[in-house]
Amino acid sequence: MWQYAAKVLVTVALVIAVAEVGKRSSFWGAILASLPITSLLAFIWLYTGTGDTESVARLSRSIFWLVLASLPLFVVLPTLLRRGVAFWSALGIACLASVVAYFCLVYVLGRFHVRL
Repeated sequence: MWQYAAKVLVTVALVIAVAEVGKRSSFWGAILASLPITSLLAFIWLYTGTGDTESVARLSRSIFWLVLASLPLFVVLPTLLRRGVAFWSALGIACLASVVAYFCLVYVLGRFHVRL
């Protein structure tokens, strides 16, 4: 149980650190946020929990492909915000665009027999 609590605390601390740095500097916040911190933590937690390097490799490969579908969020959100769309609406639309991109990407990858 203590290992699970430690995982949660480390993960939360990193997310809060990114948000706090982002308040002070969008550049450094963006650098920290663009690092694959979530992926690195997932690799570590998966490996320490299972010792299975093949699972880590499969997760890493799947993340590679699915990162592509997350990119529309980072184009749509600032575009809408700069056009005066309210934050929550812009965020919702950007998330919806990413969801659509995920479904499209999974479909296209399936047509090429890429398994995630």
